[in-house]
Amino acid sequence: MCNYLIAGAQIGVCYGMMGNNLPSPQEVIELCKANNIVRMRLYDPNQAALEALRNSGIEVMLDVPNSDLQSLANPNNAGQWVQTNVLNFYPAVNIKYIAVGNEVKPVGDSTSWMAQYVLPAIQNVYQAIRAKGLHDQIKVSTAIDMTLIGTSYPPSKGSFRSDVRSYLDPIIGYLVYANLPLFANVYPYFSYVGDPNDISLPYALFTAPNVVVWDGSRGYQNLFDAVLDSVHAALDNTGIGYVKVVVSESGWPSDGGFAATYDNARVYLGNLIQHVKGGTPMRPNVAIETYLFGMFDENQKSPEVEKHFGVFYPNNQKKYPFNFGFSAARHWEDDIVAIKNASVSLRSDA
Repeated sequence: MCNYLIAGAQIGVCYGMMGNNLPSPQEVIELCKANNIVRMRLYDPNQAALEALRNSGIEVMLDVPNSDLQSLANPNNAGQWVQTNVLNFYPAVNIKYIAVGNEVKPVGDSTSWMAQYVLPAIQNVYQAIRAKGLHDQIKVSTAIDMTLIGTSYPPSKGSFRSDVRSYLDPIIGYLVYANLPLFANVYPYFSYVGDPNDISLPYALFTAPNVVVWDGSRGYQNLFDAVLDSVHAALDNTGIGYVKVVVSESGWPSDGGFAATYDNARVYLGNLIQHVKGGTPMRPNVAIETYLFGMFDENQKSPEVEKHFGVFYPNNQKKYPFNFGFSAARHWEDDIVAIKNASVSLRSDA
């Protein structure tokens, strides 16, 4: 993915490649640079993309694909992976994070068999990085999705599901030990479409005019903050220790499903870019490092809605009018007025 430098806040973009009509990696990196995108998430160590990233200045979150987790649970294999895909490129490629696995679900999922390998792979990759003295420059973690949250409302009561604690708690313990962040994929879109009767569209799009949810003394005016703070609370409520959260994906589709419209996506993404300069009610005044999903519409993804998350079309044209390097807010004033008047209910069970 690529990141944009926006009015002092940095935003990244996720560079997925599940399309048969996408530009070359070199073109993609040039597109990022032309649009002030200064961070990118790359879902696998694609060698052409890594070569194109050399001396670009773009910070990179590099994924260990889920299919490699079992192999990297072996320390020798992890060391070789780090040598081939990290050390052979660093520092010419500014690798900042390594995401060891994406949305592995330990219970009831096709990825569940991989769960046993996530922590060993994190440990082995971290130790290989540490052996080179780079553990302060390159942070190693894994990316979770919100299905692992059991309670999310109100946000302060956030907690992980009891049946995933045996998977997550040791990972969290290692993150605390090694001063590593947790990566979280946060999609208010999916929360909204899962409960449109109780979650209002303005709340999901950052356009609610007032506080929608009070949680004690904390007021929530948007669903993104509520979901993210439920993750903060879930981490805190384990009692293991403090862990920073990096939002490793967030986006809104422009077609292909309920509430998946161009205007909704434009409003959400533009407001997200502005919003993350601040913090959340639970962790205020701290910029939220956030990666937009995704770089392009990817025509080989499924279901249909997954094909329409791009901020660029495959022909390199911007889908939305905002500039990643400048203030985006002015483009949505009319949209915001219209959507504020279209509110449904004002409760959130994110």
